Amino acid sequence: MIVGRGGFAGAEVLPRVTTMSFVMASGLPVRPFHRVRIGVILKLLLTSAGITNASIQDALVQLLGKPIAESDALCIPTAGYGHPMGSPAGAWRFISGQSRLPMCDLGWKSLGVLELTALPTIGEERWIPWVQEADVLLVNGGDALYLAHWMRQSGLADFLPSLPEEVWVGLSAGSMVMTPRIGKYFVEWKAPTGDDSALGVVDFSIFPHVDHVDLPENSMAAAEKWATGLPNPAYAIDDDTAIMVVDGALEVVSEGTWRHFPA
Repeated sequence: MIVGRGGFAGAEVLPRVTTMSFVMASGLPVRPFHRVRIGVILKLLLTSAGITNASIQDALVQLLGKPIAESDALCIPTAGYGHPMGSPAGAWRFISGQSRLPMCDLGWKSLGVLELTALPTIGEERWIPWVQEADVLLVNGGDALYLAHWMRQSGLADFLPSLPEEVWVGLSAGSMVMTPRIGKYFVEWKAPTGDDSALGVVDFSIFPHVDHVDLPENSMAAAEKWATGLPNPAYAIDDDTAIMVVDGALEVVSEGTWRHFPA
């Protein structure tokens, strides 16, 4: 699912390049790594729109440590139900690989569905082994605060620190959920906390789908204004960009456009 909100005209962008580092165009200096806040939790591949190009797919295989065809995946559709644009058909497209955003259709060895809203009713003794046996969690877009709520309610958020070798691949809200704040710009579902706090696994926020043809409100200028309302660093990324975090070290993987906003 693609998240769009009201935006502003104009944009400042980086040239379309492929990068696996913080070395930016025009001779700008290398930026220091950001660090995860609460220890080593998974290997993260935080995308805007899934595995959209060869560079992002190469990063995924690197994180897995083996081919996709030899990897077992669980997909998490939960976030889609929390967003006003979500629907049962959207969940089915994600799960079945019929979505325009590549995640579940990559040729996994096996693929299962982990619906977080069901977990509190079945007991940890059933679902924890499912998560432990998976190599990767594929997390759909939708509403990041709704997803964060059900990650806490289900117990999955508390369980993640025990899975340092598992890969988390987020799509839009599935990436934003790992951040400390999503920004008021993206708040749709009202969390019980009453604020825009997500899980805070990483110390930066994410503005996805920058300059998307179907989301004119998601301009780089809108992202810049969004970032001014955050107390932490942030990244604006387009659908050809992902952020990889391993052992606290961050790399931008891009064949598109992105921008870093320091705190």
